[in-house]
Amino acid sequence: MPNAFISGTGSSIPERVVTNQDLVDTYGIDSDDAWVQKRTGIKTRRFTEPGTGTTELGADAGAKAIAAAGLQPQDIDMILAATISPEYAFPGIGVTIAEKLGLCEGSGATFVPAMDIRNQCSGFVYGLSTAAAMVQSGAHKHVLVIGSEIHSAALDLSTRGRTIASLFGDGAGAVVVSATDEDRGVRSWKLGSDGRHAEVLCQKIWDMRQRPFIPVDEDGYGRVSPEMMYAHMDGRQVFRHAVERMCTVTMQICLENGVTGDEVDLFMFHQANMRINQFVAKQLAIPEDKLIHNIDKYGNTTAATIPLLIDEAVRTGRLVPGMKVACVAFGSGFTWGATLIDW
Repeated sequence: MPNAFISGTGSSIPERVVTNQDLVDTYGIDSDDAWVQKRTGIKTRRFTEPGTGTTELGADAGAKAIAAAGLQPQDIDMILAATISPEYAFPGIGVTIAEKLGLCEGSGATFVPAMDIRNQCSGFVYGLSTAAAMVQSGAHKHVLVIGSEIHSAALDLSTRGRTIASLFGDGAGAVVVSATDEDRGVRSWKLGSDGRHAEVLCQKIWDMRQRPFIPVDEDGYGRVSPEMMYAHMDGRQVFRHAVERMCTVTMQICLENGVTGDEVDLFMFHQANMRINQFVAKQLAIPEDKLIHNIDKYGNTTAATIPLLIDEAVRTGRLVPGMKVACVAFGSGFTWGATLIDW
């Protein structure tokens, strides 16, 4: 049985930088830089310009990961795309990314399978685990895993929505998971969910239990109320469950693999809130130099946070062959997961 290792990484970050002060000056949000930094650790985030979609960001990150792996798009056997912000309710972005990569027409058409993963902030970890299983089974040789998000189009950029609006940014990260006979790669994963808390962190938009699924006015136009249109979060509940689940799943995956925390060189936590990650690290006695962050620069890019961390760590030389890495995520659903990788 082959091992599954990450052969290439890539990222796509919008050029537009939005500071905490920009939220005040540009959007009129009653906030300030100190308030946001104290509660979240975020200094800036990136917003795309109108006309750019999750597909474009994902395809750009994916193309860079493929090139870094020394491959061509036609070498990819499957695409797994994690997102909560696709261009449409359906179809998903996996198929449109495949088209952007040139896999659907001409001499290079391969019509690879493409699948979207809707596990919110845990989406990339779920996707990485699925890709590793595909490769280890022998079904595929190279699987492209992408986390791509555009949140700026769906934020309530007003004082009413400041608690959520200050958290999120746009971006995409990608990895290629490939087969190898070398003694390295994605060793193990542990995933979980608890649907009892589905509405603690959610963005409903519509309700398929109703007829019609979106209320319509007398002219037949759909009308979505603010409480349905924008994301809702009970911050205290999310904080408590995030800390508990991230601590537990990290310990579980280490114990199941006979690995101690001292043997892990880098911990890559989902970048939702700096306070959550620091609290988890304190509970697990993880030294600061083993925990990497980029939430201060990019905010919460949900499914894109961990692949962005991985790509940045590779490009800066922080992550090198021979290291042992733990990737840990928690998100809406609730869902959570961890992977252990021998880089």
